[in-house]
Parts: sequence; structure tokens; C-alpha cells
Amino acid sequence: MEAKDKKGAWTLRYTLLNMTYFAAFCTIHAYAAVYLLAHGFSNTQVGVLLALANIISAFCQPYIAGIIDKPGYLTNRRFILIAVLTILIGSVILMFVQNNKAVIFVVYALIYMIQFAYQPVMTALCFEYQKAGCDIYYGLARGLGSASFAVVSAFIGGMVEKNGVNLLLIVNIATMIISALLIFTFKKPDSETEEKENEESLDTSEAHNNIADFTRTYPAFMLFMLATVCFYFAHNMINDFMIQIIRHLGGAETQLGYANFLQAILELPVMALIVYVFKKITADKLLVFSGAAFFVKILILIFATNMAMMYLSQSFQLFAYAVYIPAAAYYVSNTMEEFDQVKGQAYVTSAITLGGVFSNLLSGVILDHLGIKIMLITGTAVCAVGVIIAYIAMNKLPHHVSAEGRK
Repeated sequence: MEAKDKKGAWTLRYTLLNMTYFAAFCTIHAYAAVYLLAHGFSNTQVGVLLALANIISAFCQPYIAGIIDKPGYLTNRRFILIAVLTILIGSVILMFVQNNKAVIFVVYALIYMIQFAYQPVMTALCFEYQKAGCDIYYGLARGLGSASFAVVSAFIGGMVEKNGVNLLLIVNIATMIISALLIFTFKKPDSETEEKENEESLDTSEAHNNIADFTRTYPAFMLFMLATVCFYFAHNMINDFMIQIIRHLGGAETQLGYANFLQAILELPVMALIVYVFKKITADKLLVFSGAAFFVKILILIFATNMAMMYLSQSFQLFAYAVYIPAAAYYVSNTMEEFDQVKGQAYVTSAITLGGVFSNLLSGVILDHLGIKIMLITGTAVCAVGVIIAYIAMNKLPHHVSAEGRK
């Protein structure tokens, strides 16, 4: 009864966790180049650092999830607390290390990687608590996380310009302290009893920690992860090189701020209301729909001639990213066994990250040698392939194959 009596409280606390996470995500990820360039890194060095951190994060996430999925000491909540404290300590170190590029490289790469690594665990935490009887409105909490990112991104640029890049670390330290306090007190009712019950009820021999076993058990999902890489290749192409696209259309940094704010704030209403959509349309259908929206979003930019078309393209965030994120989370929660769900959320984030890595490695080269139009055509073609793969995965393959069915 305790969890039921705190219906609004659970959502509020989980929302605050999301808001602090995405506020920090903005300072660490969205302003990574700003921070590193200010400390003497070249564009090439920045690219190497971010690509390396992304690649390590993508491969570490399923491994970390495999450990969390096993009954034992390392739970979703405890991993998030460890991650938050590590980022906090790393940010404090960076405050006192201003001229040692080697230390900055290692520490920044570490906190950048860890922040990506605990994103899927945040999602898994919500569904774990929901199944324990805690009423958490995931879509609203996640949408307000995006709104937090939007608000911070709207103001932090001008503040950094006036006060210097150390402000990014100050904001990050403050949000990590709040996050640590939130997650430390974010305990399920009768948590000790539940942990003992989970240890007794879950058969770890059934967990699919091997990627081959996981693929055989969830064939539709794993093929869809390939489609996700394609979607986010196009998505990150737009985000990473948005300023070049905007300048090509006659805009500048002011319009960049408007475009970023628009796509981030539009995520809130969709994510907040997506639970009602799920009553009419299943998560697997919404995932294919979101892929088609990613395709339309980048297709518009091929034919764009002014900023109005850029804003139209960004508006498709309503149907692309804003639908994909909650739909993927609910798909994993509804399709996978409990002992595989953290891994499932981790595979989603890994696929998103890999899409970004491939985009980082290829898009800039295409842009430098062939121009914006060819870059966008390439992204559109890759995304179209992703839509085809997504349709096949979700309509032609089984979502869950039992152990008996694999024999």
C-alpha cells in the first residue's frame, strides 16, 4: 500500500532524476567540444576523444547490464549511484586540472563514457520500480528530462561565453550532487525483502548474457538494433553538423539555438502522452513509425532552401526521437524476461551510440570533400535502409523465442 499511496511522489522523484541527468548531459555532451577546445585540444583530438568514449561505452553497456541483471549486490539503483559519484569526482578533478591535457583527456573521456553507460540503467530502474508496485509515469518523467535539456541548452551558451567553460563543470557538479541525494533515497518499499525474493526466484542460468543467445531469444529486437544504428546515423548527422546546415540556409548561431530548443521541447508533450497511444498502437508498430519519421526528417533537409524548412524538419522530432525513446523502453519491458531487461535497454543505447560513432567518422569526411547535399543524401539513403530493416524485423521475425522453441 505504501507504493500506491505515493503515486505522485514516485513520479516526481523519478522526474527529478531525469531532469538532473539531462541537465548534466547537456553540459558534458552538448558542450564537449566547447570545453575541450577551450583547453587547447584540436578538432581532431576532440573527435578522437569523443569517438573513443562512444565506442567504449557502446561495448561496455551490455556487459555492465549483464552484471546488473544477475541477482546480487549490483542493482540498477546502486550502479546509478556509483556512476553519479564517479562523474562528480571526475568533474571536481577537472576543476583543479586546467593545463594537463593528458589528464583532461582521460578524465573527460571517462565521465563522458559513464554518463552514456548509465542512461539505459535509468530506464530499467523505472520499469523495475513499476513492477514493484511504484506508480511512475515514465513518459512524463522522460519528457521533462528533455525539457530540462532544452532549458539548460537555451541559457548555458551565453553564460559560458561570459563566464568561461568552468561554469559547465560547476553546473555539472551541482546536478550530480542533487542526483546522488535523489538516487540514494530512491528505495523501493521493503527493498531488502524484495531483493531476497528476487535472488530466490530468478534463475541466473536462464539469463542470456551471451550475444548469440540473446539474438536467438529476441531475433526481432536484435535485427531492429541494426535499423536503430541506421536511424541514428542520420539523426546524429543532423545534430553534429547542424551549424553547417543552418549556415548553408542563411542562418547562424542564433538560429542554431532556436532549432535545438525546438526539437528538445517538442519531445515533452509526445513522451508525456505516449502512454495513451500505447493503448491503441503497440510499441513494435510505433518503432517502425518512428523510423519512417527519422527518414522524413532528413529527407526534408535535402530540399530545404530556407530556415522555415529547417524548422519543419526539426518538428519531425515529434514523431521520430520523441516516439522512439519511450517505444523502445516499453518494447523491452513488455517483450523480454526480467533478467534480460537491463541488457535490452543497454543494447538500445549501444545501437544509438554506434549510429553516432559511424556518423562522426563518415559525415565530416563527406561534408569536407563532397558538400552538405551529398552528406544529407547519404544520411537519407542509410535511414531508408533502416526503415526497411525495421519493417522486416518487427513484422517477419518472432519477438521472443523460448528455450523450448530453440531446441
